[in-house]
This record gives sequence, structure tokens and C-alpha cells, in this order.
Amino acid sequence: MKRSFSSQGPSAKKFAPWFNALEESLKDPALRVFEDDQITIIRDKFPKARFHYLALPKSPIDDLEQLTSAHVSLLEHLIEEAHAFVESNVAAKTKNPVRLGFHQVPSMKRLHLHIISQDFDSACLKHKKHWNSFTTPFFMDADKVLTTLMEKGKVALDKSRAEELLKDPLRCHVCKESLATIPKLKDHIKMHDKDEAVKKPKQ
Repeated sequence: MKRSFSSQGPSAKKFAPWFNALEESLKDPALRVFEDDQITIIRDKFPKARFHYLALPKSPIDDLEQLTSAHVSLLEHLIEEAHAFVESNVAAKTKNPVRLGFHQVPSMKRLHLHIISQDFDSACLKHKKHWNSFTTPFFMDADKVLTTLMEKGKVALDKSRAEELLKDPLRCHVCKESLATIPKLKDHIKMHDKDEAVKKPKQ
């Protein structure tokens, strides 16, 4: 399979300042960490953990609801390459788990798979919405999305219910303890960070 270091993306109508941000990120070679003829993996410009990347298909797919049975092989490839990237570039640098998944209601256009370590050690993680978007069912595991697509030929979402999940109380993603504020939560989760005692690596 041919791999190169160029990326392209279709032009899109602007809805909000950040809505088409991924189009610009895809053009930035400093963010690009992997590319082949079907997908691109980039660093998240505003990472919510020490290791946070986005894997995107080159096909112009806006979101999960645009996926059909015709996209099964593409989604399989996207997930396989994301796992391979973690194994080759992340696994040796952290003892924390790394999850792959999609936001049910993404804030940016272009289907993108999050690759994110579970330390959540980042100054960019500032709000309840940030936290709940990765630690509640709002964040759909990649394999679950793939299974749903294979079985049903589509990914049907209850977006209203998904949005409500972002308002859930703050809870530790490991022990489920309730915390009143983001600063208290971030202080608490250090006890679960398997890398806390060692030097924190950079992406």
C-alpha cells in the first residue's frame, strides 16, 4: 500500500470558526504523523491527554451518520492503522490505557477517530464538557461503531440524549468517585495515573 506525506481535503462551507478546523490541520505537515492512500493521522492541536491523536479517512465523510455498509472496509482500515500506530509510537511511552473512539456529536466537521491516553493530563482539558465527552457513552468505542455498522449498515444516534451526557456530574473515569470541580477532578485522577511517578514523555 502506497504511503506518502501529502494531505488533501475538500473545501467546505463555514458554519463556525472551529467547525472546519480539521481541514486546516490536515494541511499542516507539523501535525501529520502517519499517512497512506486512505487515511491520515494527526496530532490533536488541543490535546486532552499526554497522547491525543486524530485518525481521519481521506474520503469526504462528515460524521458517523454518513457511514453506510459501503464504508465497512474503510472503517476497518482506519481502526487497524490506529491500533498499529499506538503499538509503534505510543505503547512504549505510557503505562496508561489508550482508547480509540468517536464522539457521537463532534464539534468539528470530518469524521475523525480519537486516539487518546487515559491519563487526561492536559492544560487543554478545562471544562465539564471536555471531560464528559471522553468518559461517558458520548464517546463510542471504535470497535462498537464498527460492529454496529457491520450489523446494521448504519450508525443511528440519539443526538439529544448524547448532548445530555455532557451535562452529567463529574466522575473519575477509573473509580467513579464524584468530584465537584475540574481542578479537584484533575488532582484526584493523578492517583490513577500509571505514569505519574516517571518523567512525562512528549508526543
